[in-house]
Amino acid sequence: MKKFFTGMLFALGLMVAGEVNAQTKIGYISSQEVVSIMPETRKADSALNDFRTALVQNAQEKQNAFYAAIEKFNKDSATLSEAVKAVKRTELTKMGQELGGEEERIQQQFQQRQQELIQPINKKAYEAIQAVAKENSYVFVFEKEALLVAPPAEDILPLVAKKLGVKLPSQTQPAATPAKPATGGKP
Repeated sequence: MKKFFTGMLFALGLMVAGEVNAQTKIGYISSQEVVSIMPETRKADSALNDFRTALVQNAQEKQNAFYAAIEKFNKDSATLSEAVKAVKRTELTKMGQELGGEEERIQQQFQQRQQELIQPINKKAYEAIQAVAKENSYVFVFEKEALLVAPPAEDILPLVAKKLGVKLPSQTQPAATPAKPATGGKP
């Protein structure tokens, strides 16, 4: 009798666990795709391109000033005293070193600006994903790129796009359905 009772409890536990699992909604989304369809991303990309152009232009101006200073030094060096030449060489060396680190500075400034512009966009996308998951009773939402196999019905991108008020880009047309093979009978 004790074995029967234990078996019944075990079976009841499996049934309850199966019912809980059947109610668990799991979805997935590509957060990169969400961010890419947001209009704020296009604005940020445009601002970043302008910022990069300004940084490169500034670096080019510094490089031109350095080359002009070298040319002036070479032109005037015959008339300069050794003490003045030493000071000018030190100045040129310092300018060259600063110019050498310019590419790294540009990269750092660009990345900092990129973070400043992208962070609010990522936050807005995350909040929309959270809201859609809650509104549609998704218990788990995974990053699409981390999944090897996933059913198309559980992709919540259309719901998040709707929540953000963004249109999804039109999908490519599905491939034509293959023709049915001839059966040898009358058509």
